[in-house]
Amino acid sequence: MKRRVLSLLSLTAVLTLALNSCTIDVNDGLGEGTVINTPGTTESVLNGSGTLSGTITKDLLIKKGNYTLDGIVKITNNATITIEAGATFNVVTSKTSGLVILQDGKINAVGTVSEPIVFTTSTKTPGDWGGITIYGNAPIKAVNGNTQALSEDGNNVYYGGSDANSNSGTMKFVRVEYAGKKIGDGTSETNSMTFYAVGAGTTLENLVSYKGTDDGYEFFGGTVSAKNIVSYGNYDDSFDWQDAWSGQNNTNWYAFQTGTGNFGMEIEASGNADNVAPKITNLTLIRDTNTNPESANSPEISAIQFKKHGTGIFSNVYISGYKNIGSQKAYAVLLQDLATENSQLAANKIKVEPINYVNSDNPGVWGYAYTPATVKTITNASTVTKVSLTAGAWATVDGVNLLAGLQ
Repeated sequence: MKRRVLSLLSLTAVLTLALNSCTIDVNDGLGEGTVINTPGTTESVLNGSGTLSGTITKDLLIKKGNYTLDGIVKITNNATITIEAGATFNVVTSKTSGLVILQDGKINAVGTVSEPIVFTTSTKTPGDWGGITIYGNAPIKAVNGNTQALSEDGNNVYYGGSDANSNSGTMKFVRVEYAGKKIGDGTSETNSMTFYAVGAGTTLENLVSYKGTDDGYEFFGGTVSAKNIVSYGNYDDSFDWQDAWSGQNNTNWYAFQTGTGNFGMEIEASGNADNVAPKITNLTLIRDTNTNPESANSPEISAIQFKKHGTGIFSNVYISGYKNIGSQKAYAVLLQDLATENSQLAANKIKVEPINYVNSDNPGVWGYAYTPATVKTITNASTVTKVSLTAGAWATVDGVNLLAGLQ
């Protein structure tokens, strides 16, 4: 392995440190395995300012302050990136940028209600960057039941493991703004937050994905659960999963679709009938007036869509604002194929109840993109109310309270 030794002053293109020089191994883009070492202590710290880039291979502490995230930053080699409350990252948008936690890396990002950890851009344009991606070691079931698959985010990483309780770290009170970048190859894309085979030992709580051009959150298999999460103004689906994701302890999910938005939730199991249904308690999906799908005359305007043996057991579901657009009809729940109805709905692996479906078209029935075996009806439960989340800086962008729709 070729090594070069740089002083602290010459490291600014990779990691600018504002306190003491420290020891950090980073990949400088000169080729696989090329590592830059900085002389100093054994503790790596960014103390209030600096630039984060390259591949981080040793533990790194990022204290409260203002930073730049430049390019694809990868955490690997059993390193943990620890980010303190109040840290804000301005992401470089002139290149593809993103924060990627690989299978042998870990994130410990814990903000607070009043001092969240924020990733944003100065141009404030949806799709500016690639968001946060975590790769875990939990099981997946991809197409044809494969236990491994290649990521679709441009990183070309194989994901899928055998440890259902694997721990990729903790994220609390973290907000990702203007992500969901489309990759130049025309087939790859990122989301605001993406979880590949992430295990149940990982903690995801009080997260916000704001105005990304793809999904707010997407789960590719794995067993992780999430609590108190907000998807606001994302162009594609607010919540999306495939590869038989099976998180069991999800609660308090809130989506507010505004301007551009497809399904509130897109649910599939990559064609695997044998899957464990994820569970979500307390779910609110709201579609703002004059919200349109990405493509004109698209049928992607319903609240919850199931396809390809997708499953989910949802309780206390509040849905509002899903209206017909042109010839396309909006439903609280839409099934796309008879196979999903026969194998999953009939086995009670698809449940959306109790539900309160208001201010929306086509009440009382589910929608079908085919001729169903049985038409499922809906009885509104007026006792079901919107999710309750604590307001604060963590869910406020440019003075706008993202939780106002819950009031």
